[in-house]
Amino acid sequence: MSSMSRRHLMFAATGIAAVAAAPRLVFAQAAAPAPTGPFTLPPLTYPTNAFEPHIDAKTMEIHHGKHHAAYVANLNNVAKTNPQLGTAKIEDVLGNLNALDDSIKFTVRNNLGGHANHTMFWEIMGPNGGKPEGEVLAAIDRDLGGMEKFQNDFNAAGGRQFGSGWVFVTVGKDGKLAIETRPNQDNPMMDGKRALMGNDVWEHAYYLNYQNRRADYLKAWWNTVNWAKIAERYAAAKAGTLGV
Repeated sequence: MSSMSRRHLMFAATGIAAVAAAPRLVFAQAAAPAPTGPFTLPPLTYPTNAFEPHIDAKTMEIHHGKHHAAYVANLNNVAKTNPQLGTAKIEDVLGNLNALDDSIKFTVRNNLGGHANHTMFWEIMGPNGGKPEGEVLAAIDRDLGGMEKFQNDFNAAGGRQFGSGWVFVTVGKDGKLAIETRPNQDNPMMDGKRALMGNDVWEHAYYLNYQNRRADYLKAWWNTVNWAKIAERYAAAKAGTLGV
């Protein structure tokens, strides 16, 4: 082997070793492809590894880029023959599902519900989310028995939800809070209510890290909550302007 060939091999090996030793960085997903309809996948505003070790980057990538993206794709497919879905407010459609044709009602319920739930979910999570304060904390104390009881009751409700679903804190225009669960991708808007916040208890939200230990996931999830964003949603709910 010539000295030039040996030198090339040495440089190549050095490069491979440097790449292998480099720290693993995981950034927010690249922008989703241009939508083929009126519905779009909201981008994450934080890196996919922002919540490790509580929620791993791979789970975030799959949850956002595969599961939520699938709901969006399904909605855009339905909207091809039902363009009114793309122009109506999400809360109006989910609040009046019986107005839909039977041929699309089931698909819209599941996929528009999933789109609304996940849009809220990504919004109310964020690194360094702080603690509840002000009116939100006062409402938790008043309606849910204080922070410790609230978290225990919320986790218990999420643990009791059989199969797939969500645990929510609903909020009325009077600011009153309540803990409620919904199956599958149902959303409180289907009952004329609004979700202040909520946690996804579908297995795709936690199974890579927690397997069947949903209770451990529910406890760990509190480390990802963005209380400043929840305060914004609470103010909007009281003003009657909270949408998804």
